[in-house]
Amino acid sequence: MRACIPLVLAVLCSLAWADLYSAPTSCQGRCYEAFDKHHQCHCNARCQEFGNCCKDFESLCSDHEGFSHSSDAITKEEIQSISEKIYRADTNKAQKEDIILNSQNCISPSETRDQRDRCPKPLFTYVNEKLFSKPTYAAFINLLNNYQRATGHGEHFSAQELAEQDAFLREIMKTAVMKELYSFLHHQNRYGSEQEFIDDLKNMWFGLYSRGNEEGDSSGFEHVFSGEVKKGKVTGFHNWIRFYLEEKEGLVDYYSHIYDGPWDSYPDVLAMQFNWDGYYKEVGSAFIGSSPEFEFALYSLCFIARPGKVCQLSLGGYPLAVRTYTWDKSTYGNGKKHIATAYIVSSA
Repeated sequence: MRACIPLVLAVLCSLAWADLYSAPTSCQGRCYEAFDKHHQCHCNARCQEFGNCCKDFESLCSDHEGFSHSSDAITKEEIQSISEKIYRADTNKAQKEDIILNSQNCISPSETRDQRDRCPKPLFTYVNEKLFSKPTYAAFINLLNNYQRATGHGEHFSAQELAEQDAFLREIMKTAVMKELYSFLHHQNRYGSEQEFIDDLKNMWFGLYSRGNEEGDSSGFEHVFSGEVKKGKVTGFHNWIRFYLEEKEGLVDYYSHIYDGPWDSYPDVLAMQFNWDGYYKEVGSAFIGSSPEFEFALYSLCFIARPGKVCQLSLGGYPLAVRTYTWDKSTYGNGKKHIATAYIVSSA
């Protein structure tokens, strides 16, 4: 696949008065200001999600020093090196012949709010479902029906559903992808044992907290991989397997995309617009063709090394940035925070 437009440089000024209005083009003194449609580029907290940041947003507004419970910072170069190792280790990923994608209409970021269906055909023309019989895929798919998508409704897991969480973690920890990640974090003094790492992943991703009025109505895993609906909009939902399964059932209607990544094999990246059973997703970035452990590993790496910040990765020689957010209203363990969300924000 190739990019239809670079995500970081996606927004081009198309307003009629653009030539008459000299809008600021730097984030100097503007970090995390409120969105202003009259500006040529932006410095608000979601500009990377929509691909319309000023060129110096990263250097002026992002804190590059990431910490977990260790006092030692993990460098950008170390993150890029381990992300390349994880990329190479993903032997469970889809091969070219396993997926036929029909990305169709590429739109500009200024059109994402239109909620227009510009693609008459599904995104996935074909997926080799033999992939889903692989242990990590099967364990992942078992988790997807354990959640209520509407926030404000408490999640209550059965013994079987809790066992499925453990089974997923157990299966992914058998893979070379997660072994690479654990070895790296152990070397970085983040975890003293594999069991400590697994326990932290379970709390980090599956621990419940409240996004709405109901206690314990959300988790990082539900938000990122399964998807939620809050205030009439789709939030999270950054997983290609979930998308394919819902599209196959007629519950997802693919509308368009604003970015198609530069990778010529899987995993690739797509930033898209879609309707999920009556609710719209304005910008949803997702890996395509990656294994569940690959996504879980990269998002976990970024959350541990750059919690609440932008995380600069390298995959097959191409740069990729992931943004994570911490859930600050509750903690677990010794003051640790749950993951609120993680998603791809740029690839160039």
